[in-house]
Amino acid sequence: MQFKSHARTLAIALSLALIAGCSSTGGSRDGSMDGTRADGGVGTGTAGAGQVSGTGVSGDRAGQQADGRIPDVRTIYFDFDRDTIRSEFESVLVAHARYLRSNGNARVVLQGHTDERGTREYNMALGERRANSVKRFLEVQGVSPSQLQVVSYGEERLAVRGNGEDAHAQNRRVVFAY
Repeated sequence: MQFKSHARTLAIALSLALIAGCSSTGGSRDGSMDGTRADGGVGTGTAGAGQVSGTGVSGDRAGQQADGRIPDVRTIYFDFDRDTIRSEFESVLVAHARYLRSNGNARVVLQGHTDERGTREYNMALGERRANSVKRFLEVQGVSPSQLQVVSYGEERLAVRGNGEDAHAQNRRVVFAY
């Protein structure tokens, strides 16, 4: 009889430890809550990845609005054939997450786009993966999934026409459409 009581207590304690260990507090991939590094710096993106000109991202407070307005920066960019979020855009995503958390009735469509290289089918899937990466990031930050919708346009809605790398880079994006 005493053994069953101890077994039950142990099972409950292990269950609570498992739940506590699996819970997430949000933050970025490097463990910070605001996109800055422990040394006070701001992430610079993946190796060899340059900033897309005209993105409007500067510093670790990029796109954040203190007065509850929708953040100014509504487009983030991706590396070629990748769906991983570049660290230079994490502060933009944190700002959108903050806005969406404080405005529970707000809804956003995450529009995934690609450049025109690759097949139409592949680009539709890549655009969806990019939008889903943003969606997962926002959900980890505490945004309700009911506020988020994902759509992929693939290569169908180019931001810039052209065959150069600058044009391609501006087409590899996710747009926040409120």
